[in-house]
Amino acid sequence: MIVKHVAKYAMVVCGLLLAAPVYAQYPSIPKETFEALKIERSVSPKEFHEALTTRYKDPGKGAGKGQYGQYWEPIAMTKYFDPATFYKPPQSVKEVATREQCVKCHTDESPGWVAAWKRSVHSNLDKIRKLTPKDDTFYKKAKLEEVEGNLRSLGKLGPKENLKEVSCIDCHVDINTKKAADHRVDLKMPTSDVCGNCHLMEYAERESERDTILWPKNQWPRGRPSHVLDWRANVETDIWAGMSQREIAEGCSMCHTNQNKCDNCHTRHEFSVADSRKPEACGTCHSGADHNNWEAYNGSQHGLGYQASKDRWNWNLQLKDMLVKGGQKFPTCQSCHFEYQGKYTHNTVRKVRWANYTFVPGIREAAFDNWGLQRYEAWVKTCTTCHSETFARAYLEFIDNGTAAGLDKYDEAHNVVHKQFEARLLTGQRTNRPAPPAPAKALFDQFWQIYWSKNNSPTAIELKLFEMAEDHLVQLHVSLAHQYPGFTYTVGWAAINRAYVEIMDEDTKLKDRMLLMERVAKLEEQSKTSRLLDFDSTDGKLTLGSLGGGMLLTGTLALAGWSRRKKNQK
Repeated sequence: MIVKHVAKYAMVVCGLLLAAPVYAQYPSIPKETFEALKIERSVSPKEFHEALTTRYKDPGKGAGKGQYGQYWEPIAMTKYFDPATFYKPPQSVKEVATREQCVKCHTDESPGWVAAWKRSVHSNLDKIRKLTPKDDTFYKKAKLEEVEGNLRSLGKLGPKENLKEVSCIDCHVDINTKKAADHRVDLKMPTSDVCGNCHLMEYAERESERDTILWPKNQWPRGRPSHVLDWRANVETDIWAGMSQREIAEGCSMCHTNQNKCDNCHTRHEFSVADSRKPEACGTCHSGADHNNWEAYNGSQHGLGYQASKDRWNWNLQLKDMLVKGGQKFPTCQSCHFEYQGKYTHNTVRKVRWANYTFVPGIREAAFDNWGLQRYEAWVKTCTTCHSETFARAYLEFIDNGTAAGLDKYDEAHNVVHKQFEARLLTGQRTNRPAPPAPAKALFDQFWQIYWSKNNSPTAIELKLFEMAEDHLVQLHVSLAHQYPGFTYTVGWAAINRAYVEIMDEDTKLKDRMLLMERVAKLEEQSKTSRLLDFDSTDGKLTLGSLGGGMLLTGTLALAGWSRRKKNQK
């Protein structure tokens, strides 16, 4: 009797396990993404990929040329920045090639590609199947099984078929295709959704950034700033669209393409996961005047320690195992920014508070309200991986208060220049200020001011103010956040202070000139009642100039009369 009940209970449990939604299927994807896509967590990989890709390709959600598309046209390089919109297959290459012929031909034509591919995991998947638990990359065996499960759900792999390799034709034509490809018709440049066919979890993790950075008072548009909408942030910047110097504008596109493809971090054609775990993978884009993350990190104790010890770390391990098993001694970009509540994913924005550009209206308030404080607590958890909680809270407070000090200085200077603009007192504002190219607007404190100039548009003081915000405030905050005291002072606070002094100096000079002009106007008014003759006025009104002329003529006549009298006396 007991055996029957046990057997019956076991069958019910098994049935429930088989029938119930597989909630462990997408454990790293936040609930907000399923809510936004209006799907259940129990969907198949095919349904999940389709829902993600429908949104990903939607122009209303950020794909393509953006709301200012009518103002700009692509240049030759643009097809590589946004291949889904602009890439066209080469018509000069007439070959129809099998997967084997692709590799053979490109061994001669572009051997670097083939050499990198042969070093990659993609070139020999059977090697992954043979891994044992003793291997550092044993986790890739389960990852390969997950990939094949995704492809079976998509109908790109048979029920019992194994994927042998991922080569040219799989990414540039179609996955696991058996037919030959015509370069003029079939060739494409892979976009994120193509990678997502196999790497569904990573694709979905990155896409989840749209759903987990929602500002409390819309300080930034939904899902921004993030990697998943960085192209939209690029093409929907008015001056980017309006500039005639397209190679300068498209220089921004070299980094703002994570939305469109995955090879900024996972560089082709090796796609090394180990390389993408290193800070150098971030440094290409996260550097420079307005996002000096790489420079600040590299000069910090963390960064210097990384550089000194990185060759002894085991980069084959997953991020979650690096600290304990991999010999990691110092934090990297990835170990801090990919982590959230102890888990590592491709969503890098779940702890964002200041969003790099601290001068954006309302950012300070958001950083300190309930929304920001929840993210603050997530940072505390991250920092306590290596530090005590008291140290973590003390340093986070250090960052916040230092950033706020810079903002106070900027806000005061901003108010001064804004008043000058409103009173139309800026240099050439009434006479020599052409409007920026459409769709940029001729308003105060606009992004176009650091990318476009003509005559006194913008004025030197406006440009100084915007650089104070876009560059120096960012450098102050980023250097504080990455523990680099040298930059905190030299390119951060000192530069803010210098710009503040120069703005206040110019404001005082302007006020002095205005006082002088008022005094001159009063003197002119007074001169009207003391005029002797008026040779210039046609309306009966006296001027300071006519008074001088009258006095000069009177003196001349008197001198002439005196001369005649002297002659007569002789």
